[in-house]
Amino acid sequence: MRWTCLNTKYISSSSVLKPTYVTNTNNHFEFQRRYQFRAVGDLPNESLPDTLHAKSVKNGSLDNLDVRNYVTSLYVKSNKLDYAHKLFGESPDRDVRSWTILISGFARIGYCRMVLELFKQMQIERVFPNQFTLSSVLKSCSSLSDFRMGKGIHGWILSNGIDLDVVLENSILDVYVKCGALDYAEKFFETMKERDTVTWNVMMGAYMHIGDMEKALDLFRRLPFKDVASWNTIIYGLMRNGHATYALELLSEMVEIGPPFDKVTFSVALVLASSLYVLELGRQIHGRVLRFGIQNDGFLRTSLIDMYSKCGKMEKALLIFKTLPLRTNSKFTCHETKTEVVSWSSMVSGYVRNGEYEYALLTFCSMVREQIMVDRFSVTSIVSACANVGILLLGQHIHAHIQKIGYKTDVHLGSSYIDMYAKCGSLNDAWRIFKQTVDLNVVLWTSTISACALHGQGKEAVRLFELMIQEGIKPNEVSFVVVLNACSHAGLLEEGCKYFSLMKEVYGIKPGAEHFTCMVDLYGRAGRLDEIKEFIHKNGISQLSSVWKSFLSSCRLHKNFELGKWVSERLLKLEPFDEGSYVLLSNMCAANHRWEEAAGMRRLMQQRGINKVAGQSWIQQKNQVHSFVVGDRSHPHSTEIYSYLDELIGRLKEIGYSLDVKMVMQDVEEEQGEVLLGYHSEKLAIAYGIMSTTSGIPIRIMKNLRVCTDCHNFIKYTSQLLDREIIVRDLHRFHHFKHGLCSCGDFW
Repeated sequence: MRWTCLNTKYISSSSVLKPTYVTNTNNHFEFQRRYQFRAVGDLPNESLPDTLHAKSVKNGSLDNLDVRNYVTSLYVKSNKLDYAHKLFGESPDRDVRSWTILISGFARIGYCRMVLELFKQMQIERVFPNQFTLSSVLKSCSSLSDFRMGKGIHGWILSNGIDLDVVLENSILDVYVKCGALDYAEKFFETMKERDTVTWNVMMGAYMHIGDMEKALDLFRRLPFKDVASWNTIIYGLMRNGHATYALELLSEMVEIGPPFDKVTFSVALVLASSLYVLELGRQIHGRVLRFGIQNDGFLRTSLIDMYSKCGKMEKALLIFKTLPLRTNSKFTCHETKTEVVSWSSMVSGYVRNGEYEYALLTFCSMVREQIMVDRFSVTSIVSACANVGILLLGQHIHAHIQKIGYKTDVHLGSSYIDMYAKCGSLNDAWRIFKQTVDLNVVLWTSTISACALHGQGKEAVRLFELMIQEGIKPNEVSFVVVLNACSHAGLLEEGCKYFSLMKEVYGIKPGAEHFTCMVDLYGRAGRLDEIKEFIHKNGISQLSSVWKSFLSSCRLHKNFELGKWVSERLLKLEPFDEGSYVLLSNMCAANHRWEEAAGMRRLMQQRGINKVAGQSWIQQKNQVHSFVVGDRSHPHSTEIYSYLDELIGRLKEIGYSLDVKMVMQDVEEEQGEVLLGYHSEKLAIAYGIMSTTSGIPIRIMKNLRVCTDCHNFIKYTSQLLDREIIVRDLHRFHHFKHGLCSCGDFW
C-alpha cells in the first residue's frame, strides 16, 4: 500500500476522536471505523502513546500497519524513541512510512549514527526511501561530516532517478559544505535550477567558514531576496571573522532596509555589541527586546547577561539574571535547562572578567547548591577566580569538586590548574599537573614556565623553555613574554637579549608592548639605564606608558633621582591620571629626603582626584580569610596581634634587623618613622599567622601591592629567627622566605 499522509486531524463525535488519514485504498475508511480513541484532551500528553498502544493491543488493532505507524509516530513526538524503536522492531511488516517515522525521529534528536544504521537496514530490506527519508539521512551525514556516506547517497539518488526538489537539493549542498568539500558544493550550487534563500545562506556560510568574506559578501549582494536568516548569517560571519565594524554597518543597514529582527538577530546584535564593548548599542538593543516583549527568551537573556558583563556592568547583568524562572515553580524543558546553565556560567565568567572574584565564587557555590549542571566554561572560569584570589585551600576544594563531577583534565583545564596552583603558592602541585598531562602543547608548557618565573626560579624557567623547543613545540607570543619576564626577575640579561632576537629573527613574531616592557625591565634591573634610553629610541616605543613605568621603577631601584624625574615627566604626559606613576616618583623623593617634592606630588594627586590604592594583605585560617591594612585595628584579636608584633620586632633587632625609615613618605623623626613602618599590612598578617598556626606549617600571605624593602627584610629575619617558611605573593611574584633567605635573591 502506497501511503500519503496529507494531515492528521481529529473529528469529535460523542467525545470520541478518530485519527483521519488520506490513503489511496479503501482500508482508510475501515481504519476510521474500527479504531476509535478517546479525546486527546482527556489524557495527559505523556501517557497518550502508552494508552493508545495498550488499547490497540487489547482490541487487536495493532496488527494493522497503519495503526502501528500511528502509535510509533506518537512515541516519536513524545521523545520516547526507545519505545518507538521497540515497537518498530516487533512489527512483522514495515513500509517506507514506518522507516521514515523512526529515522526522522532519531535525526531530530541528533542520534545520527542510529539514523545511518537504520538507513542501511532499510536498504537491505529493499524498502525504497522517499524524499523525507533521504532528507533526514542527509541531515545526519552533515552532522557527522560523513562525506563518503553523503556522496554515496547523492549518487544513489541520481542513479535511481529520484526527483530532486529544492529542499532535498539543499540537504545535499549542506552535506558537501559541512564536510568541507567546497569544490563539490560550488559545482552542485551552479547546477541547481531552483534556489531559495536557504541555498544562498548555506553557500554564504561555507565561504565565511573558510574566511573568504569577499565571496560571501558577493553572494549576499547577489541574493534576489534577503530574508532575516540571510542578514543574520552575513552579520554573524563578519563578526566571527574579525570584521565587527563592517558587521555593525550591515546591522544598521538591516534596520533601514531589511526585514524585522527575529530572536536570532537580537542575539547576534548583542554579541556584536559585547565584542565591540559598545554599551550604548547594547542598551538600544535591550530596549528593542523589551518593546518586542521577548525578554524572557532564554537565549536572549543569556546574550544580555553576556553583553552587560563584557561591558563592565555586572549590576545590570545581575538584574537580568534574577529574572530566571525558579526551578521550584516550573518544570524545565531541555532548552530551558541549557539556557539556565549558560546564564549561570555567564554570571560566573562575568564576575571573573571584571575582577569581582568573591562574587564569582559565591555564584559558583550557589550554582552547586542549586544543583545546576556545571559546564566546562564555568569550571575554567572558577579555577581562574581561585588563581586570582590566591587561597590554596579553596583552590584544592574546587579542584576536588571538578574531579567529583567527572571533568577530565584536558589542555585548557590543565593550564588553568597550573596557573591556579602557581598563583596560590604551591609550585609542587603545578608541577604535578604538568607531569600528569599526556598531550602537552604550547599552552601547558607556557603555563609551567610562567609558574617557575612567578616563584623566582628564573633559571628553571629558561631550562624548561629550551626543553620545550627541543620537544618540537613552537613558542608563541605569550611564551616569549613569560621567558623574558623570567630572565628579568632572575637578572639573566644575556639570555633575555638572546630570546628577544630569537623571537623576531627565527620565529617571525613581532614584539608587542609586553615584550618591550620586559626588555626595559631586564636592562633596568641590570642597571643599564642608559641602554634603556637607546632601546626606546631604536624601537620607536616612546608612546608605550608601560615602558616608561618600568624605566621609572628601575630609576628608583638604582636611586637615580634626576633620571627618574626626567622619565616621570614623559610618563605623566602619557598617563596624567595613573596613580602608579605619582606613587613611584613620590617614593623616590622620600627615599632621597626631598620631602617638599614628595608632598608636592601628593598634593597634585589630590588636585587631580587620584587616589592611591591602599596596601592590603590577607591570610586564610580555618576556612576564613583575614584581611589587614596598614595600622588596622579592626581585627577582633588586634590587641594580641600588635603586642606580639612589637615583641617580635624587638627580638629581630637583636639579630641585626633595623627598620628602613627611608621608606617613610613623610618628614618625621626616626622614632615616628619606625612606628609607621612597623604596622604595614603584611607584618600584621604574618604576626597573626604565626600566632594562629603551629611551627612547621608554612605561612601563606597575599598582598595587592609590591612588598616594600623594609617588609622584605622583616620577613627574611623572621624566617631565620623562628625557623618558619613564609610564602608571600605580591603584585608581581612569589617570595619564598626560608632560613633568612628569599627565593628572589633580593632582586624583585
